[in-house]
Amino acid sequence: MTPELEEGREDLFQRYASDPTEAVRNELVESYIPLAEFFAKRYKNRGAEQEDLRQVAKLALVGSVERFDPTIGVKFSTFAGRTIDGELKRYFRDKMWAVRVPRSLKERSIAVRKANDRLAIDLGRPPTIAELGADLDLEADEVIEALEVQTTGFRADSLERPVGDSDGLSLGDLLPGDAKGIEHSEIQMAVRTLLEALPARERKILVMRFFEEKSQQEIADEIGVSQMHVSRLLRKTLEDLRERMR
Repeated sequence: MTPELEEGREDLFQRYASDPTEAVRNELVESYIPLAEFFAKRYKNRGAEQEDLRQVAKLALVGSVERFDPTIGVKFSTFAGRTIDGELKRYFRDKMWAVRVPRSLKERSIAVRKANDRLAIDLGRPPTIAELGADLDLEADEVIEALEVQTTGFRADSLERPVGDSDGLSLGDLLPGDAKGIEHSEIQMAVRTLLEALPARERKILVMRFFEEKSQQEIADEIGVSQMHVSRLLRKTLEDLRERMR
């Protein structure tokens, strides 16, 4: 977001906060359309119509304008950018869920998610795959499959995403050196084999980082720990997995 687009909007937001009329809201939305367009373009060529992405981004922008509090000390572009990006990711998750996931697997995934939340409270820690299976009378493979469909889906470029938010060890570093160029399905199998061995919490963190494309801070906020703790967990987990690959 350029400074020019932020410039001169403070008074308009103050007006909207004190008198939330549709006219002022629409003026704010129109002035920030470039922000929505920017995020929509980031998701082009991923199997969705660009116009659909624009609509999702614009609706998220409208919601951001309506919810924004100009007194919190955060730029609107930062606040809205997170919301727009989140809604675009949700769009892809929902689209994949509706098109690719059988109804029985959807129901199992919901049951696993609920059991995971309940057991985490009862045990005082994230449950393991085995504990989830015992609770729901499911085999380990069935629990793992249910957990997998809660992600946005596997993408080969997730292998290149670093542990940190800029550089460092990546998930692809765990694969053999000659893995470049192997078929997508083969990469899926290799990564799935790596993830199956993890406790539920470590697995969830890796999924959020590499497949849901969340930042370390977003992961920390979701699971209730510090960003530094997430960083340490990610690095330790990947290094442990690397040892198992040797």
